[in-house]
Amino acid sequence: MSSRVVVLDYGSGNLRSAQRAMERTGADVTVTSDPRVALEADGLVVPGVGAFSACMASLKAAGGDRVIGRRVAGGRPVLGICVGMQVLFDRGVEQADVHSEDRATEGCGEWPGTVERLKAPVVPHMGWNTVTPPEGTRLFADIDPEERFYFVHSYAVRHWEFVASSERIPAPRVTWAEHGEPFVAAVENGPLSATQFHPEKSGDAGARVLANWVATL
Repeated sequence: MSSRVVVLDYGSGNLRSAQRAMERTGADVTVTSDPRVALEADGLVVPGVGAFSACMASLKAAGGDRVIGRRVAGGRPVLGICVGMQVLFDRGVEQADVHSEDRATEGCGEWPGTVERLKAPVVPHMGWNTVTPPEGTRLFADIDPEERFYFVHSYAVRHWEFVASSERIPAPRVTWAEHGEPFVAAVENGPLSATQFHPEKSGDAGARVLANWVATL
């Protein structure tokens, strides 16, 4: 039987693009805001575009943060994409304009760390980049290291802060990319995975990432 995948509809993200990309993996895909359906699916995809604060507000209003927490606690796979990855961290720090102070917004807190503005000559980071996955990666299995993925973002996690509390708990596998400086491009941590880039817009390489994730369900 095909894996049942839900693309979470909470008012943020290109839902139809994510749906079509997931369907090409052979998964049975539903787009819904229904928490019950999202909890029961084999896999949950959390897309996201725009500002961290707006995305997080919409996620909370739809109860999506609770759905993510319950799924992760129960070992049920979740895949965050772009801002859908960023909201999985402790907080996001944004600046409305050059004359305003930075504003912090609390995230889902699944991983420690802060989403911050990239320190690069050109922001936003928009275009195709290679990534450097770790040994043992499942998301990037059988993908040529020279493949490029499509990014559109001004903010990212610039410092990885998670430290495994026990040798019996596998450390998360963190993939890095670079735009002016290194930043976190993807994370694999038990049932919780995420990409800063858009796999649904990354051609054959992105399709392979999604297929690799579906294969773990």
